[in-house]
Amino acid sequence: MRRREFIGLISSCAAAWPLESLAQKAPVRIGLLGSGAANSAASATQITAFKDGLRDNGLIDGRDYVLEARFAAGNYERFPAMARELAQARVSVIMANTIASVRAAQSLNPPVPVVMLSINDPVGTGLVASLAKPGGHTTGMATLNEDLTSKLLEFQRAVIPGAKVIAALFNPANPTNLKFLEDLHGRVGAMGMSVLPTELKSPDALDSVFAALAARRPDTVQVIQDSATLDVMDRIAALALAHRIPSFSNSSLFVEFGGLLAYGASRTKLHHRSAYFVKRILEGVNPGDLPVEQPTQIELWINMKTAKALGIDMPTNLQQLADQVIE
Repeated sequence: MRRREFIGLISSCAAAWPLESLAQKAPVRIGLLGSGAANSAASATQITAFKDGLRDNGLIDGRDYVLEARFAAGNYERFPAMARELAQARVSVIMANTIASVRAAQSLNPPVPVVMLSINDPVGTGLVASLAKPGGHTTGMATLNEDLTSKLLEFQRAVIPGAKVIAALFNPANPTNLKFLEDLHGRVGAMGMSVLPTELKSPDALDSVFAALAARRPDTVQVIQDSATLDVMDRIAALALAHRIPSFSNSSLFVEFGGLLAYGASRTKLHHRSAYFVKRILEGVNPGDLPVEQPTQIELWINMKTAKALGIDMPTNLQQLADQVIE
């Protein structure tokens, strides 16, 4: 072979190497610790939002990454074992959507980066050192739910002026749920109302728990936000409507599934945004150096179909304030 032809061959091969290397690079594995059931509507919405976020950040499912998902179906004791499964599957990062799952992922040794999808009070619960400088191997999205109790109560009073008893449906396994419940007790007491605490320890117990709740004849029911509880929000909304109890939540998805009113950050938008953190970590950024973000918008959602079914005359000013009204 002549020297010029040899050089030309080397040059053409060198030009092809980067593309060939990229094409042969195996997709990274991204782990998900889901609090709900694999086949629930809430889990499907969460995964769709996350994959949409990854796509908007240039990462394509199957080409750039493979999602390794594990679902606890409301059984939080399963998180440590599922976290170890993800580590054994050699995931590059783990997404987690409740406090117990974040802690399980943080306990892995050697450590795996953790992205919080939408966590209540991550500083107060000790998951990160601060929002600005989380430290360790964890970052992601925080909610503002701890600051929304008062406003949600105002909406309940406006919709049901004569309400005296609020049933609070909560998950005792979630430490922030207990804090929210304590705060709710204090605030409703100042308004001349009372709280009927109702524990939902397992999604399997929902029907019996709600039947007992309804037998106490509360004026409203407030779903204190927890990933496992909200995983069955469609069933909760249906049960509330069947028992003719006005229902309230901090999740807009609850209203989409038939709940009466919700006031809070969009979990869909939080999950979409969490993909940004995953991309930065895959690019080599230390998760502890990425500030934890909070939602920039709090939304009011109203389901007028549910209001009409309950015979509620929804105040016009609330309808005008709403970001979304479902007819």
